[in-house]
Amino acid sequence: MKDRRTAAVRKLENLMRAGVTHFPKPKRTRPPAPVDTELGTPAEASGRSGSQRLVDSRARALSALASRVAACTRCEELARSRTQTVFGAGNPDARLVFMGEAPGYEEDQQGIPFVGRAGQLLTDIITKGMGLRREQVYILNTIKCRPPGNRTPLPHEVANCREYLEAQLAIIQPEFLCCLGAVAAQSLLGTTAPLGRLRGRFHQRGAIQVLCTYHPAYLLRYPEAKRDAWEDIQLLLKQMGLSIPGAR
Repeated sequence: MKDRRTAAVRKLENLMRAGVTHFPKPKRTRPPAPVDTELGTPAEASGRSGSQRLVDSRARALSALASRVAACTRCEELARSRTQTVFGAGNPDARLVFMGEAPGYEEDQQGIPFVGRAGQLLTDIITKGMGLRREQVYILNTIKCRPPGNRTPLPHEVANCREYLEAQLAIIQPEFLCCLGAVAAQSLLGTTAPLGRLRGRFHQRGAIQVLCTYHPAYLLRYPEAKRDAWEDIQLLLKQMGLSIPGAR
C-alpha cells in the first residue's frame, strides 16, 4: 500500500512539474458517499460506482500527501515547535475549498484545521450561512504548521509549503475556493493588494473561481466586518447556484 501511495504522489509531482495543475472532472452520476471529516477518507459503502472510485482515489492521494507533509522539515523552526502538522480535512471531491492562513493552538493540538473559536465561526458560516455541512467542503491552510505565538507566516515558510498546497488543489479539483484573510488571498493570487481591494468579486485561477473575504479570527475581533463578510458569502452562494438558507 505504501509503495502505491508513494508512486501516486510521485506521478502527481511529475505532472505538476510539467505544468499540469488541473484535470477535468467527469460528471457525477450520484452524490459521493459520506466522508469522515477528521480522516478525510470516504465512509464504507456497499458497491463502488465510477464516481465513488474517483472519490476513493482522491482520498488515497490526499492521505499519501498528508504522510509526506507530516515528515516535512523544510522550515526548521516550525518543525521544532509544532505538535503535529495540520494537513486539511473534508470532502476530497468538494466543489468548494476554504483556505485559511495557518494552524492555531487548537489546530496544532488536534491536527484538524479550524477547530478553535475561529473554527466555530467558520462552521457557523458554512452550516447556518450557507446551508451546507463541513463534511461537504474541504478546509485547509496556506501553511501546515503553527507558527510560534500564532505569528504571521514568513514568506519562505509560505514558499516551502506551496508545493503541498498546489498538490492538494490538484487532487481535489474544486470549482470554487474561498480565501479567508489577506495572507491566504495574497499567497494564492500572487499579489500584494490589500484584502479590501480583493474581496467582493471573483478571481480566476486556472479552472478555480476564487473569492476573498475576512478571516473568522478577524471577524471575532471586529464584529462590524461581519456585514461585509456576509455580502461575500451571498455572492459565493449565487455563483455556486445555491440559495440563501431561509430566503423565500
